[in-house]
Amino acid sequence: MINYIYLTVLFPLAGFLINGIFGSKIKNEKIIGIIGSGSIGLAFVVTLSAFFETLGLPEENRSNVVELFTWLSVGGLDIKFAYLVDQLSLTMSLIVTGVGFLIHVYSIGYMHGDKSFWRFFAYLNLFIFAMMNLVLGDNFVVLFLGWEGVGLCSYLLIGFWYDRKFEKGTTAEAAKKAFVVNRIGDFGFLLGMFLIYYTFGSLNFKEVFTKAASFPISEATFGLIAIFLFIGAAGKSAQIPLFVWLPDAMAGPTPVSALIHAATMVTAGVYMVSRAAIIFASAPTVMMVVAIIGLLTAVMAASIGLVQNDIKKVLAYSTVSQLGYMFLAAGVGAFSASIFHVMTHAFFKALLFLGAGSVIHGMHEEQNIQKYGGLKKYMPKTYATFFVATLAIAGVPGLSGFFSKDEILWNAYANGGFILWLVGVVTAMMTAFYMFRLLSLTFYGEERFDHHHVHPHESPAVMTTPLIILAVLSLIGGYIGMPKIFVGENGNLFEHWLEPVYAPALEKLALYGSHSHFEEILLMVVSVVLALSAIYFALQVYTKKPQIAENTSKKFKGLYNLLLNKYFVDEVYEAAVVQPIQKGSEKVLWKFADSFVIDGIVNGAAKVVDVGSAFIRKIQNGIAQFYAVVMMLGIALVLLWVILSL
Repeated sequence: MINYIYLTVLFPLAGFLINGIFGSKIKNEKIIGIIGSGSIGLAFVVTLSAFFETLGLPEENRSNVVELFTWLSVGGLDIKFAYLVDQLSLTMSLIVTGVGFLIHVYSIGYMHGDKSFWRFFAYLNLFIFAMMNLVLGDNFVVLFLGWEGVGLCSYLLIGFWYDRKFEKGTTAEAAKKAFVVNRIGDFGFLLGMFLIYYTFGSLNFKEVFTKAASFPISEATFGLIAIFLFIGAAGKSAQIPLFVWLPDAMAGPTPVSALIHAATMVTAGVYMVSRAAIIFASAPTVMMVVAIIGLLTAVMAASIGLVQNDIKKVLAYSTVSQLGYMFLAAGVGAFSASIFHVMTHAFFKALLFLGAGSVIHGMHEEQNIQKYGGLKKYMPKTYATFFVATLAIAGVPGLSGFFSKDEILWNAYANGGFILWLVGVVTAMMTAFYMFRLLSLTFYGEERFDHHHVHPHESPAVMTTPLIILAVLSLIGGYIGMPKIFVGENGNLFEHWLEPVYAPALEKLALYGSHSHFEEILLMVVSVVLALSAIYFALQVYTKKPQIAENTSKKFKGLYNLLLNKYFVDEVYEAAVVQPIQKGSEKVLWKFADSFVIDGIVNGAAKVVDVGSAFIRKIQNGIAQFYAVVMMLGIALVLLWVILSL
């Protein structure tokens, strides 16, 4: 099926066209849901077949290019519309289509009764189409096509309920914010692409990466390319300073949050950095910048998540934090660990968002966790699956999140040093705490909702079945990436699978010093103990002694308000960036450049013509004698000029 990998792109496109063109006429939700979900299911089947076919090939033949047509050929620029089928693209494709299919099925129940049901599925299918182009593209141009496509779909889906309000305005404004912030990152990505073509004379992955591994190019050039690419990644994957759009994106429907803003689109930046690993490996200074930015983003977002009360906002900041973890891994050269966490995070974070959607659905659209409590008995399936996902993200041993988190922390210590590991562990502690705070306030303790107006209930099977499947994946998904200290050098199947993709980069980095197994086990034990301690403390505080949390928030009121208001980053950006641009645009671009200069030139030209024509109109009076006098004066003036010229 490798040669038919383009079907994984065409099936979602077909679903988009059918539902987009005929959905309003079909009207039957079941048919629309089957078309939307079925197209992604077929794409997953094709991807899975291509995966097993690739698995059966010799290791040196596992990278194949499926060329469809020549897209652009101008001068030395030759762009093929082609798909790269290798270990990395197949891994990402399985995540996108597999998790995407489950979220599509879930959406049938969640979006039931919505007036634009067909439009929602059309947009979801369009997103998968764009995302598959992004992860399968054989060159930077096809990747960028998908990159912009998922940005467009994110805009459409965040603002899907464009007439609804949320804390900062309308969902349409949240969509615009996401679109604008991403454009900043995309500009950096474009500059990186231009510099790549200028340096290597190509935008094809194989040509660029081969030259990057062997050509004598300065570290400064590599650094400039890498930093531009990382700016693009920071925008798409919500890293400092471009992370502000993601929390507001929660204004969209919950399945959108699960698919786009947890499992797939926001990991596009991580994928792009991992795909260009050889470029980043050639710029070690930029790699350290990537690691530090990722770590700062992780700890900052985790600290904000400690006090948030909107169930989706807690998960949004958790997503930003986990994305920071992925960049930390990439920054210290652990590219396989970074993608491993992309996969496990897709399982448990999609499950958490869908579980949150189930709670919101059962609580009649209420999202404040302070108004929940005791929902365990009303939503047993939602609770059980949410509990599994919470254990996974907290890094409890045996679940998927433990394996990927431990791999990142160990690489941070081995390749980056003790400080990176320490901050990473503190972040993991905070993650365990705020997630069990969320679990406790939602499912445990006393019921704090109004029983007269709110009647909690379990979601239908079409919504709970995807939850159960994702819970199973969150339980067992990490075992393909078990640490080498337990299974030997070749026992980490996930790392071994991706090893050929990253071999040139890892060879250039020459990682891993002399670290003992005892060190790794000790650090693993420390991180587990700290995470379990945070879990125990959160359960004690929010189920048995809630007054502790209340007293703490009063005692540290300044810090609490700082975290509750997200470090006032939005306010700072508003004052330092948005308002100056708006006022500058009004005073300089509008009132001076547009109204005074441009309009002045246009209106001035018209005035000159008007005055001139008024004078000419006086001359053209229709009196023949006057014309004769003018002619005689003209002749006299000409004769005078001739005589004087002699």
